[in-house]
Amino acid sequence: MSISIQFDGSDSEQELRSLHGWLLDDPDVRKHAKVLLDGAPPSDGEMGSALEVIKLITDGGFQALTLALAYVSWRSTRPAKPSITIERNGTKIVVPDGDPEAVEKIVRMLESDRP
Repeated sequence: MSISIQFDGSDSEQELRSLHGWLLDDPDVRKHAKVLLDGAPPSDGEMGSALEVIKLITDGGFQALTLALAYVSWRSTRPAKPSITIERNGTKIVVPDGDPEAVEKIVRMLESDRP
């Protein structure tokens, strides 16, 4: 399963780097997912591009609740609560600032139509 995570706003690259580090520090996430930072391909004449997404490549032992809890824990450390978009198999959810049902939304989306 492949999961993509994006942020909205002017600090999106900083937030991506922060969450990426948080996910890499979580032993349960690390055990069942490869956590990558990715950007758009550079345009002609550019040396590189800004980071745009965290990609998780997961194995069969991955639990959606693990990602949801890691995200909520990370988010509780942030002074600003940025909006996040999570995508899996073409299905996207947006978890807006201050959403108290974030864990439930994330788990429900990631578990839906799971093979």
